[in-house]
Amino acid sequence: MSRKQYPQLNPRYAPVGHVTAQRTGPSRRVVLAGRRARLADAVFKTPFAASEKWYEPRTAEAGGYRFIVQEPGEGYRHAVTPEEICQRLERAPRELVRPLQVVQLSRLTRKKSLFPCYGMQWGGAVYLYPMPADLIEYVPRPPLPAERNEAAMFGGRWEQTATGLWQLVWTEQAIKDYYLNNILFHELGHLHDRRNRRHADRERFAEWFAVRYGYQPSRCAGARRTKPARRRHHAK
Repeated sequence: MSRKQYPQLNPRYAPVGHVTAQRTGPSRRVVLAGRRARLADAVFKTPFAASEKWYEPRTAEAGGYRFIVQEPGEGYRHAVTPEEICQRLERAPRELVRPLQVVQLSRLTRKKSLFPCYGMQWGGAVYLYPMPADLIEYVPRPPLPAERNEAAMFGGRWEQTATGLWQLVWTEQAIKDYYLNNILFHELGHLHDRRNRRHADRERFAEWFAVRYGYQPSRCAGARRTKPARRRHHAK
């Protein structure tokens, strides 16, 4: 999805789109993919590459990823912990996790706040970005239908403020669900996409991947946990 800036607001909430970049190296093309910055309207005219550390690929067994945890930044917090990410990935098919080498919980710097996003994939690394500490995101316009639907899927709630702005309100449980079963798997989808090059095609594939391997299995598992046990009736 693509995003448009709203300069009158805190830059934290200025949406940005999927971005692509190339890293100069030994015949290696690296795709930099951003997941959904906050809310969509139009396409950025030029690519933007967040200033993140590049982690050189290394030989590792399936699932041999590591964590890098940075301070989230003043007024922000990480939505999930390394332990929660680990537990979620352990429930995923092993081949989905195989290419993943680094999960970084990134700090929100001043530069990154100009083009914020929930997550990003670069090489074998997935970067997850922090949320406002109060779990409320402010938007200057009504949400699009797709934005309403996606938030509702994970428990986010859209509300209009007295000043006419809109806010997307998350609970603790909802934001963890959103990151663990959507953002994380969206970025894994980019990591597995070896065919698509167009922005729209890559986003479409990552969206499908997140629903297929993140959202749907989590709902099936939840249904099994909440399904009441069937009583056995014995003939008298």
